[in-house]
Amino acid sequence: MGLSPIEPDRAGENDPGEGRRLALDVGTVRIGVASSDRDGRLAMPVETVRRSHKRVGDEIPDGEDIRRLLEIVEEYEPVEIVIGLPRDLKGNGSASIVHARDIGRRLERRLAARELTIPVKFADERLTTVIATQALHASGLTERAGRRVVDQAAAVEILQTWLDARRTYLAQKRGEEYPGGEEPRQ
Repeated sequence: MGLSPIEPDRAGENDPGEGRRLALDVGTVRIGVASSDRDGRLAMPVETVRRSHKRVGDEIPDGEDIRRLLEIVEEYEPVEIVIGLPRDLKGNGSASIVHARDIGRRLERRLAARELTIPVKFADERLTTVIATQALHASGLTERAGRRVVDQAAAVEILQTWLDARRTYLAQKRGEEYPGGEEPRQ
């Protein structure tokens, strides 16, 4: 039985418009970060942020991880932040969903304190780490070298999937059969 997850958001709904997006792949040890180009078409790796886990009583206060994520937000100026929502193949929340929700809540709180209105959204991220690991292995990276970038690659996968779904949603909303009005090349 999985955790009661928050439902993932739908890319393109309540869309903030054109601009750069950030995606986070939140793990227990690291957070992979990816960014899109300014047009919101292509996802690229940014960096891997080490998680902070220092407890004060029952709380985990904002640590170096949140501080670094806020620096990245200030540098990239995204119009939205997409956080991968870890789910199993049946759509249930995995244990890692707690980490994703926690990072999302802490980011929203810190952004609001800075009077930044950047929506934090959640995307279904089934199998993104598996896909990223396979792609890195296929590119010839050793397992050890791949560990350093797999979280970024997973964040890229989350973001590219979001960007593609967003384009499709917005095209359908405009009455186009294909994003941009052109049939994809075969």
